Amino acid sequence: MPKPLIVDESYPTTDGICHDAFSLRIISPAYASAESELNAILQYVYHSVLFDKNGHSDIADEIMSIAIAEMHHLELLGKTIYALGAAPVYTQFPPCSFNYYSTKYVAYSRTLKNMLEDDVIGERRAIAGYKKMLKCLKNEQVSAIISRILKDELLHLEKLESILCGFNY
Repeated sequence: MPKPLIVDESYPTTDGICHDAFSLRIISPAYASAESELNAILQYVYHSVLFDKNGHSDIADEIMSIAIAEMHHLELLGKTIYALGAAPVYTQFPPCSFNYYSTKYVAYSRTLKNMLEDDVIGERRAIAGYKKMLKCLKNEQVSAIISRILKDELLHLEKLESILCGFNY
């Protein structure tokens, strides 16, 4: 099993985070929406399987290493959402019991090149989303968590762009 593709820096803890509906509303879409960590995990696992079955196990492992990092982000966001005062249900705005996450958001491309392009687009959107969150957040502890996740997302984008540039079609 590949190791997670992450920067060499520890993650902030959620210890001491108090209920904060404002911060909760800002970060929730990163948890379970079309441009969320949950969606990224599912898309990367799907793409990893297809790369592997098409004879590109090295790329499959690299994509899976990103998926594993995204799993850690999902867990950290879930813990943060809980600390902020909501159950981390798979909706865009926990604890609301509507707008549940749907796998319709996963990019189900059929060509390997399009999969990589979809993954690059997804990372760019995630980066833009995290940067936007950081501009709005007032809670320093939550900002530190988002900033740390953002560092991994920048690394993921760099890796995916490198794979895409070197991929022989």
